[in-house]
Amino acid sequence: MGVDKPHAPSCERNREPILEVLRRHFADRRRVLEIGSGTGQHAVHFAAALTWLDWQCSERAENLPGIHSWLDEASLPNTPPPLELDVVGPWPRGPFDAMFSANTLHIMAWHEVEALFAQLQAVTADDARLVIYGPFNDGGHYTSDSNAAFDQWLKARGPHMGIRDTEAVDGLAAAVGFTLVDDVAMPANNRCRVWQRTRHHSNR
Repeated sequence: MGVDKPHAPSCERNREPILEVLRRHFADRRRVLEIGSGTGQHAVHFAAALTWLDWQCSERAENLPGIHSWLDEASLPNTPPPLELDVVGPWPRGPFDAMFSANTLHIMAWHEVEALFAQLQAVTADDARLVIYGPFNDGGHYTSDSNAAFDQWLKARGPHMGIRDTEAVDGLAAAVGFTLVDDVAMPANNRCRVWQRTRHHSNR
């Protein structure tokens, strides 16, 4: 190909531990929306391993060419073309019975995190499952020195960034009918947190 594919070393390191979580929690799922697909590396790895899933990538417009390069090279039958998605803009039509996002909540501004969760009820099936990978704080406290240093680095890049607190995120999930069902410790002081949609929420 004429264009070099984008590459994130962290995707190589964390993809197998994440995949083990997805094998369990997406075993009975069919259609996944990945929010913030980044380079596209995760999508290719997970879609190749979880062949029963339709893995729908989404990203902001500037990152779509890189995702296209990964998907085109892999030529998997279960990865449709990536969709443009800014969480505060229009969302794709559902319903999706699974949602996945990795290393996004600490990059977004808090109002964008709120917008992400607010849209879940409109695009997910009544029994949908949500898996989010990344660092989290507990009770307003860092869970490791490395996360504290990472948070300082994030805030130096942009004051809107920062590691999110589990209680605050759980509150956003609960408001749209999602209950925490698993919280898996991952390498490098990250976590995979899993929510299940447990009741139908009327739209407003």
